[in-house]
Amino acid sequence: MDSKLDKQDSKQSTPAVGEWTPEQPEYSGIAGIWPKVRSRLDQIGRDDTGLDATPRRIFEKREHEPRYALLNDTETKSENRYGQKIDLLDLTRQPSGKPMFINENPVIGENPNRNKQHGFHFTADNCIGCHACEAACSEKNENPAHIAFRSVGYVEGGSYPDYKRMNISMACNHCDNPVCLKGCPTKAYTKHTEYGAVLQDPDTCFGCGYCTWVCPYNAPQLDPVKGQVSKCNMCVDRLEVGLKPACVSACLGNALNFGVIENTPENREQVKAAIPGFPTPDITHPNIRFQQKNSMPNEVVRTDSMPIKYHKTEDGDFRSVVDEKEGKDTFWNIKRLSSRENPLVIFTLVTQGIIGAFLIGAVAPWFGFESFSAVSESGSWLPLLFTMVVLQAAVLVLSTLHLGKPLRFYRGFNNLRYSPLSREALGIAVFFAGLAGYTFFELMHSWLDWGLFAFGTGVSAFVALVSGLVGLYFMHCIYRIPARPFWNHWQVLTSFFGTMFSLGGVLVALFVVLPMAWQGEEINGVLTACAAVTCLGLVAEGVGLWRHAAYLNTESGEGAASHYVQCTTFGKTYWLRNVLMAVAASGMALIAMTGWESALAAAAFVLLAMCAVVALLIGRALFYVLVIPTTMPGAFFWKNKGFEEHARDVGLADMPQVGVVANVH
Repeated sequence: MDSKLDKQDSKQSTPAVGEWTPEQPEYSGIAGIWPKVRSRLDQIGRDDTGLDATPRRIFEKREHEPRYALLNDTETKSENRYGQKIDLLDLTRQPSGKPMFINENPVIGENPNRNKQHGFHFTADNCIGCHACEAACSEKNENPAHIAFRSVGYVEGGSYPDYKRMNISMACNHCDNPVCLKGCPTKAYTKHTEYGAVLQDPDTCFGCGYCTWVCPYNAPQLDPVKGQVSKCNMCVDRLEVGLKPACVSACLGNALNFGVIENTPENREQVKAAIPGFPTPDITHPNIRFQQKNSMPNEVVRTDSMPIKYHKTEDGDFRSVVDEKEGKDTFWNIKRLSSRENPLVIFTLVTQGIIGAFLIGAVAPWFGFESFSAVSESGSWLPLLFTMVVLQAAVLVLSTLHLGKPLRFYRGFNNLRYSPLSREALGIAVFFAGLAGYTFFELMHSWLDWGLFAFGTGVSAFVALVSGLVGLYFMHCIYRIPARPFWNHWQVLTSFFGTMFSLGGVLVALFVVLPMAWQGEEINGVLTACAAVTCLGLVAEGVGLWRHAAYLNTESGEGAASHYVQCTTFGKTYWLRNVLMAVAASGMALIAMTGWESALAAAAFVLLAMCAVVALLIGRALFYVLVIPTTMPGAFFWKNKGFEEHARDVGLADMPQVGVVANVH
């Protein structure tokens, strides 16, 4: 990592961080420049060269700040409701009194609780939906219209005259278990001992957006214009001078408050962990507490287009259930299969197919599958290897261009200890190196029968075998996200490894076996073996999809809502995928079981392969389009996917003040 923060940290003597377990995030004292605390600051002076002569102020505190804007915790508890210590120095055994070096200022804040975990308190009964907190946050952080670190959404229910609406104001919750920090491949996130703030460095971020996937609260904001993520920074510059965050100070209805976590604010009675519309706190242990005493109907709905509503359970909590607001009609919606994740659709399918084809041609004979020995001995094997190298290089470039800042791709390996994205990137990169090495040694061995080249071929094949399977496993881990229940199922594993077999078998048959048959070479059962492997992959994926659908039919919440959209909005496309997969699997099984290897069998294989490829392409596009995250409710316009689509359709998105940008990554 080469950010300003790291350069400054290298000059400071900072204590080692505490040991990190899944329940305890990594903490670090804030030493060095925090490069993106963007507050309006006065500059004290400049020398003749135009450079700062003295440090700039942390934050300009007015003489007569109102009482409600001041931090005022007098007594605090020792542990939060999850059993974690609130005094973060007890977790890290670091010395107290470390400066934060905001704007290069070494001043240490006077708050006696600055090393305790702080958090927001939201009184839903008081919120009037004025959006003053949004405006204050965006003004302080100089956010463009399409980015909001804090947003206000709504849930509503009942009927006239007993109709009720509840507003929810939400930003980053600076969690005890920040999944954004764990998932970020570049290590752009740090959980600090000062105030327990989870801070993100946009200068380190390369814009993959994975943190926006794993966060249940939509706190990290991916800016497709700048190609980077940014988020709420807890206004730590204000905290250092004894002020509450800007959003809290701007709240007109006295709904937002801030202080040491688990403290009950003045004139409040409750410090609840959740309210209607708030995702389960079990995922991250967020540092936000609520009061909501006004009763709500037993069922409340969202005002955005997401097919989710909230039903009151016997214990008084609200759980998300499917809202069939789109009806039961089924549609094709082929155009809507296209999304900003199209590069990932291509990358995952091609990579899985290439790994499968390599294992079939180069590794399968090691394990006694003699039918595939003819593949590596064929004259078409080297052309296929070159084709796979070129394809793999192309999709690696495609996945890199998918980043907001592609030239920073090398930072994707920074968080190998925790991020599945870093591990997948390393695995696939090593596989590509092994594949390229194997191709080189195979080419040289075909020219010169030297033992060195044969040895290099074996080593490269082993490296590609291990790294390919490991990379594919961590590719699946990327999508096992509690914040995206539609993905969080073992079906992802059967899908990815099933595609490895099915597309791998198709690649080998089309590029090696069929040219062999065309040239009159003896194929000795290779076509039927490829059909068997392709059938195995399709069956594995089909079984996973069947059990996934059965599971979602008995579930509720965002996963079930995704399945509802799949069966309605994309209902006809969904059934087309299922029929094509069933036809391809049945036909491949017939070829494999009968040993049919005539010219007619080859033609049938080609047609079935086309069915399989189309089915897998549709399925992978649906995989990305359908997922509904466990995010906060949106408003009628803002944070509403339906409005964003409408704005793009009618041209409103062309006006930057609307806050809708092009559907790109």
